[in-house]
Amino acid sequence: MEADKQSFWKSYLTGLQLSVTVANYTKVPLSWNEDHYTPDFNKLYLIEDGEGYIQVDGHRYYPTPGTLCLLPAEKLQSYGTVSPHTYSKYWCHFTAKLGGQHLFQLLDTPAVVQLKDFDKAKSLFQQLVEARWSEAWTAELHVQAALLGLIAAYIEESGAVVLNTQHSGPFRQMNVVLAYIDAHLSENITVEELAQLVHFHPNYFIRIFKKTTGLSPIQYVNRKRMDKAIELLQFSKLSVSAVSHELGMEPAYFSRLFKEYTGLSPSEYRERT
Repeated sequence: MEADKQSFWKSYLTGLQLSVTVANYTKVPLSWNEDHYTPDFNKLYLIEDGEGYIQVDGHRYYPTPGTLCLLPAEKLQSYGTVSPHTYSKYWCHFTAKLGGQHLFQLLDTPAVVQLKDFDKAKSLFQQLVEARWSEAWTAELHVQAALLGLIAAYIEESGAVVLNTQHSGPFRQMNVVLAYIDAHLSENITVEELAQLVHFHPNYFIRIFKKTTGLSPIQYVNRKRMDKAIELLQFSKLSVSAVSHELGMEPAYFSRLFKEYTGLSPSEYRERT
């Protein structure tokens, strides 16, 4: 993926919304089979042993032990057994949405990936299953963390990930906006000028931007400025005042915002790093 797209997705994925409906480990019966149906959720399988098949959008696969399989929401699919040596697998059903759209409609990824580190994925799945059945009040945090780890491993092992242009219109427009923000952090960026980049009315732009990134335009700009400030404080010899001017901010406002963001003043942060 090109550098500008990587930057876009790195920023954008912070708005990912996840929900796990069920997770478990199963030795599937010989009767494990369903043909030509379209679920409204994603399914993730980690194959530990056995054999069988999955089919997505008319393409049939025979995943082997050590593979991670994704059957995306709203795609025609089938699955079944091929012998008495049926699958032993970890599995979960989940939704993953960005700006109200399914993540795996926005990204074209393979249905099956061969894992380089099966044990790590297995550990994450075990954590996911345990947390999903736990009654602890922190269980959902562990569910989210484990699923994020599995999704990250899946995408990283997928090789070339393609943005699905059929579903990505708003995201391509936001890519223009986010690239502009990155290039103009030292300037006074207004909502009006950002809206003009994509020919939206400012009020409509604010709604679309927040739906896409999970943040208002001003919140996003300030977060990017703080990320840049952290980089400058760690790797440059610029004074705190110079860092604030590099980001187009008054020193007092910069220091206050930085402390809200990190819990430390810029000087304290530099001393500790």
